Amino acid sequence: MSILTPPAILPDATAAAAPRPVRPARRAGRSRAARIRYSLTVLAFLLPSAIPLGLFVLGPMIAAAWISLHDWNLIAPMRFVGVDNFAQLLADPATGEVFLHTVGYIVGYLPLVYIGGLLLALALNQSLRGRTLWRGIYFLPVVTSWIVVAIVWRWLLNPSTGIVNTALAAVGVDGPGWWTDPAWAMPSIVIASAWKDLGFVMVILLAGLQSINPDLYDAARVDGAGAWRRLVSITLPMLSPSTFFVVVISLINGFQVFDQVYAMTGGGPGGASQVVVQQIYDLTFRYGAAGEASALSWMLFAVILAVTVAQIIGQKRWVHYA
Repeated sequence: MSILTPPAILPDATAAAAPRPVRPARRAGRSRAARIRYSLTVLAFLLPSAIPLGLFVLGPMIAAAWISLHDWNLIAPMRFVGVDNFAQLLADPATGEVFLHTVGYIVGYLPLVYIGGLLLALALNQSLRGRTLWRGIYFLPVVTSWIVVAIVWRWLLNPSTGIVNTALAAVGVDGPGWWTDPAWAMPSIVIASAWKDLGFVMVILLAGLQSINPDLYDAARVDGAGAWRRLVSITLPMLSPSTFFVVVISLINGFQVFDQVYAMTGGGPGGASQVVVQQIYDLTFRYGAAGEASALSWMLFAVILAVTVAQIIGQKRWVHYA
């Protein structure tokens, strides 16, 4: 072997001879002072929203839970009764009736407001002249006070002098009694509520429509898909996250319906439109049963929580996130 030729070195020997790269030592955990400083910083940013949340949401909820265990008429000292208020409400047929009325309102309101909002969103998503103005016009009722809306709809649906019955009479149709008729009181509230909330649903669904990739529609047209097939196979599935949000919010608001009932019918006639929150109001301020009212409010909270959790669990089956 020539002295100019380097001797062959085995790979194992080379690996053993080469120094191993020095790994940087793991950073030690933060000191206790640093963790406290970080926690205080996060708390400082959360306080502007945490303080109102605690004062106006968590605080009243805890107070209502405490009051629900007492017999209290808002004047005399509270008397502890345990779960008697809950037992009395469960045994009272009126409790089931107001829950049924509330569910009936939701059954009429939710499809009407969603289908109407979807049609508006589809129409105003097209290249129309003045569509920005139309979007603002349809959204205007959302920011209008419910008292104003209720007064307007009481006038529109007045059985004798209202515009609706006058128009029906002009075509030979006898208009119903609307909010003065027990059979039509709840439909009157549903119509007014859907009209007011159409703009909100329209905006949410319109935002969802504008987030759909236009290439999907182009590919569907190339494959010969018509307008209905594109709506069913592309628009509605891709719009499912927005639909899920609308359904959850609308159901929560539906269970808490109060303003329009109080302003339009006051729960009448004959209790035909009495809903849960109206019953809570009456128990507290008309009958002086704040304990029962608080118990009923917690029962309503339990129902809303159960329905919302069920929707969140069930969304995996029909909500498609792109």
